[in-house]
Amino acid sequence: MTDPSKRLIVGISGASGVIYGAEILKVLRQLGIETHVVLSDAAKTNFRIETNITIADITQTATCVYGERDLAAPIASGSFPTLGMVVIPCSIKSLSGIANSFNVNLLMRAADVTLKERRPLVLAVRETPLHQGHLKLMLDAARLGAVILPPVPAFYHHPQTILDLIHHTIGKILDCFQIPHHLFDRWGEDGTE
Repeated sequence: MTDPSKRLIVGISGASGVIYGAEILKVLRQLGIETHVVLSDAAKTNFRIETNITIADITQTATCVYGERDLAAPIASGSFPTLGMVVIPCSIKSLSGIANSFNVNLLMRAADVTLKERRPLVLAVRETPLHQGHLKLMLDAARLGAVILPPVPAFYHHPQTILDLIHHTIGKILDCFQIPHHLFDRWGEDGTE
């Protein structure tokens, strides 16, 4: 059996920013982390709209890939041990399903399982501006135990490329799972204080 401390569930929903999901898979592969990926149908559409990345590319990068209707997948059960789960990007629809325990698809079910097993769940909510309903959903999810981590770029590490900005968010996510990385210079590491 694979070491559960080296296994992470990655949900990629239909929000704009699927490049974040593709890039975290590359990073996790380089770090030797087994990835179990659930792609929503809308995420597949966004890969075609926003990137040149194919679903075949995702399948080759991930350890296992599941469709959103595969409710018999191992990640639908709490008996399948993992480090936890990240949904990146996380659409408001997925956030709503997770916050309300509405397990209509595998992404929402895997997130619900992660919460019920008291494992870390990180939601990279990708929407702006936000109205009260969005904010309430984030608060509800946080009260259940989720970490709300929108892809908000920082600039203290002097990013030079879009990939630098993406890596900052991915690094913050890896920190939530205590996965060591060197994706960006931390505050004070480059002489910044």
